[in-house]
Amino acid sequence: MAKDSSPVFSRRLLLTSAGAGGAGLAVGALAQAAFGGQQQAAPQASDVVEFYGEHQAGITTAAQDRMHTVGFDVVSEDRDKLIALLKEWTSAIEAMTQGKEVGEGGATSGSYDAPPSDTGEAVGLSAANLSVTVGFGRSLFTDGERPRFGLEGKLPEALIELPHFSGDMVEDQRSHGDIVVQACANDPQVAVHAIRNLSRLGFGTVRVRWSQIGFGRTSKTTSDQQTPRNLFGFKDGTANILADDADALNQHVWVGKGATDQPWMVGGTYMVARRIRMQIEVWDRSALREQENSVGRIKSSGAPLSGGDEFTAPDLAMAGSNGPIIPVDSHVAVLHPSRHNGVQMLRRGFNYTDGSDGLGRLDAGLFFIAFVVDARTHFVPLQKAMSSNDAMNEYLRHTSSGLYAVPPGIAKGQYLGQQLFES
Repeated sequence: MAKDSSPVFSRRLLLTSAGAGGAGLAVGALAQAAFGGQQQAAPQASDVVEFYGEHQAGITTAAQDRMHTVGFDVVSEDRDKLIALLKEWTSAIEAMTQGKEVGEGGATSGSYDAPPSDTGEAVGLSAANLSVTVGFGRSLFTDGERPRFGLEGKLPEALIELPHFSGDMVEDQRSHGDIVVQACANDPQVAVHAIRNLSRLGFGTVRVRWSQIGFGRTSKTTSDQQTPRNLFGFKDGTANILADDADALNQHVWVGKGATDQPWMVGGTYMVARRIRMQIEVWDRSALREQENSVGRIKSSGAPLSGGDEFTAPDLAMAGSNGPIIPVDSHVAVLHPSRHNGVQMLRRGFNYTDGSDGLGRLDAGLFFIAFVVDARTHFVPLQKAMSSNDAMNEYLRHTSSGLYAVPPGIAKGQYLGQQLFES
């Protein structure tokens, strides 16, 4: 790719490498969120992800290349104030996903004596396939002793506190949160702009608990996408659920009427988010044989060690010279659906690099995101098996954890979370 020394390119490069601390969230006064489009060309249809629908965007949406995900804590105990914010967010998200500015005045056309209603760093940029997904953490419903925001009886049984898994090094300040917002786009500045404006609108009602920027998707969600590689250099997400597999989505991702105790969650899903630091330097000094045996796949092609191509089903029983040719403690063998009652996840993770740790080692890895119908059946058993038996554990450190209820999509005129607050 040819070098580009323009200011826009430089800003994007800085945002890409900024890491969690690069959120740069400028929190201003609570603003009015409405539709705007000041000084911007009409977005191209190919750059716009539909905001309204049966399910929220950013789940089965074709996986974008950039991500900015944030956990918020609600600092107000006023239910009406929280609902008002969700309405403001809904209007702002609709505008931003269409490539428009937030608010009536946008970045430059409002009162000269008041803060702009849009921060302005996305002016002139396309919608870049921006999608924004909102979910609610367990702590939104209860403080551990009493309900919050009048949500008595609304906490789904499936919205559990994720257990501590063997080897976890989870940092509380990077984990959990009352609300999670995932912004994905094909331009890092567009993703950051979305989170920055939602944070600005939330001043006085929410505050940022944690923030993570990601680049380079680590899974595909449509059949026409190529399988990407993670920072270990292996193809990642080969067996991911795809958007056109309606049966798999209904079985493993979307919450059905018979799969929940909470009617407001029908059509929704659960989001698992975990920051997984990779021990890059240790991995880079490991022999190719060891790397492939740890993963259970050939590094060059992504094919299982038992042969075939990338999409050939692994033969876990095929004998090698010293036991199964796919080691029983390999990542593929430990997590294969055949060993977990056939359960699957829809993964939408991203690589991240957050500088160094002060000891000359890269702070880099995978920000794991998965959507499941129920974490009790579709995540916890798999993570327990991985933390106990997976050879990859030598190279991984899980440093954050979170589970969130993602309500279904909405129609025009509704607001995100309306099913919860008005059911």
